[in-house]
Amino acid sequence: MAGSAVTLKRFTRLKRWNAGGAMMLALLPCFAHAHLVNTGLGPVYDGITHLFITPEDLLTVITLALYCGLSGASASRLGMFAFPVAWCIGGLIGLTTTIDSSSLPIAAISFVLLGVLVAADVVIPKRHLVIVIAFVGFVHGVFNGQALQAGPAAAGLVGTIGALFVLMTLVSASVVALKSAWTRIAVRVLGSWVSASGILLFGWYLKTAI
Repeated sequence: MAGSAVTLKRFTRLKRWNAGGAMMLALLPCFAHAHLVNTGLGPVYDGITHLFITPEDLLTVITLALYCGLSGASASRLGMFAFPVAWCIGGLIGLTTTIDSSSLPIAAISFVLLGVLVAADVVIPKRHLVIVIAFVGFVHGVFNGQALQAGPAAAGLVGTIGALFVLMTLVSASVVALKSAWTRIAVRVLGSWVSASGILLFGWYLKTAI
């Protein structure tokens, strides 16, 4: 009886994980470039809102924060400061340039790269981590800056950077605080869902490109 109860409990937990993964994959059609929203509270708040209604940026930030959290307090502090700085540099360039981002699978690449790092819980040297953080932050910053051109512009970028810093801090600190093995496994499962989403996004990109 005890063995059956344990098996049933594990099956129920697996069903929940699979349901969560299916829900994330069902949201794939929503990963499109979000339009700017006028909150009526000013350009800074418009920039903050734009981050939270743009899934390809929001999920990238959260996944990177999860990885930094898994890598420890030192990596989390690095991500808290280096990522917003890289995003800001890219954003300033994006405010003055025009690139057709729809022809580039930016979200798919970010999801696969960061999702695999979280799922595998790979510990990479700090110098390599800085490169990953700078690359992801800069690229997403460029396209975020382009999206803000027609609206809040530089003031909106300030709001986005502030939101990035807060989000990176809260998420990475929450993961660093995890002590139980099963909680870290749960975070890694989230990473596998993100990477799976990235693979499907990449497949959708190839389908539309052909």
